Amino acid sequence: MLPPVHLVVGYICYAAYTRWSRGEAPRGWPALAAVVGAALPDLLDKPLYAAGVLPVGRAIGHSLLFAIPVSVVVWVVARRRDRDLLGVAFAIGLLSHVATDVPWHLLSGDYHELGFLLWPVTHMPEYTGTKPLGTVGGLEVTTLWLEGIVVVAGVTLWWRDGRPGLREIRSVLPI
Repeated sequence: MLPPVHLVVGYICYAAYTRWSRGEAPRGWPALAAVVGAALPDLLDKPLYAAGVLPVGRAIGHSLLFAIPVSVVVWVVARRRDRDLLGVAFAIGLLSHVATDVPWHLLSGDYHELGFLLWPVTHMPEYTGTKPLGTVGGLEVTTLWLEGIVVVAGVTLWWRDGRPGLREIRSVLPI
């Protein structure tokens, strides 16, 4: 999945959680925490891969051996500061990133590429990229098509929710 799509999925998952648990749309800071959590695996792994430190672009940040403990630590720290929702939002974002990297491999039958889930215990081969999903009317449908649909749906939801997080970003940055 392309990195920006993970941000959208993190928001969608957190929005679903807030509607289910609280009956309301997401609020600003927790929505941002979900997006930051969703960004973390790529912010960690991609630069380390580009610098030649990691053998692949899905390693530390994409491993459940990293994601679960970090989610717990962030949640505990947030809870101690009476900011439980920030910790929950971050964990939802981070874990949604790892979880949404799985289906493309399952659909394409590239099960060996799931090694990132328990890296470094399991081997992670180089990621082979966009996966073909089939043909519709003579046109090849790939994972990029589905990712495009997810982005449009997620941005539409965020807009409909009142663009949570935008005001908070503007309050911190001089824009």
